[in-house]
Amino acid sequence: MDRPELVRAFNRFYTRQIHLLQEGILDSPLSLTEARVLFELAHRENPTATEVGAGLGLDPGYLSRILDAFVHRGYVKKHSGQDRRQRHLSLTAKGRKSFAELDRKSNQETAAMLARLSDSEQSQLIAAMKTIENILEPKPPAQVTLRSHRPGDIGWITHRHGVLYAQEYGWDEKFEALVAGIAAKFIENLDPAREHCWMAEHNGDIIGSVTLVKKSKTVAKLRMLYVEPRARGLGAGSRLVKECIAFARQKGYRKITLWTHSILLAARRIYEREGFHLVSTDKDFETWELNLS
Repeated sequence: MDRPELVRAFNRFYTRQIHLLQEGILDSPLSLTEARVLFELAHRENPTATEVGAGLGLDPGYLSRILDAFVHRGYVKKHSGQDRRQRHLSLTAKGRKSFAELDRKSNQETAAMLARLSDSEQSQLIAAMKTIENILEPKPPAQVTLRSHRPGDIGWITHRHGVLYAQEYGWDEKFEALVAGIAAKFIENLDPAREHCWMAEHNGDIIGSVTLVKKSKTVAKLRMLYVEPRARGLGAGSRLVKECIAFARQKGYRKITLWTHSILLAARRIYEREGFHLVSTDKDFETWELNLS
């Protein structure tokens, strides 16, 4: 099949998966479009029809007919705001009850679909969905900020490594123990003049981290890079690695080395993009280096 047909085949598959071919969505009298309009009304504060239509990309005439039907059913009421020329919309008690029932059924159906999958498969599915969303509707660059570690962060790094690598790759608690040992040594032997840990944040939430430690007088080692799945695509991984490189240059290191696993494709792409090259392989374990001179 050519590419357009592959996309159409996926669309047909997914509409079956989420039961969009039924006459009424989630055993309700509402069509998919009507349910989406109800969702917008439930999540906006007294919007106008123009605002709802712009948010959904709906034809004004089509939306007007849906809203009139909602008023007739007792789901929606219209009222004037400060500007008497504009009519605002809000859900009635009946409308809120109808939305709550749809929302509950939707959550149950989605949870049932995910329950058939392992934690690793769920993470892969959600990451793939996020990739599709980001490609088809790119968002403005998000502000990722970096800061130094503080009390509690090292425990958080260990915890998130353990959870994420178990979910995405099926690694057991032995990997978490490995990270815990590396993290403990970092704190116990920290030389602030030559070593550092960076935490990446987005909207106040920690979304990743990395450390740079001294291997020798001229060689630094990059360790414990991770980025939260929900934040992939924001450039946090590249920002963290770039910060390590800039710090290493400033401190007079001539080389940065790192150890990784061949299955960690996203991290490998970052390393390669920033100029690291693979120097040795031992089964699935790899050593990469970046010459700073």
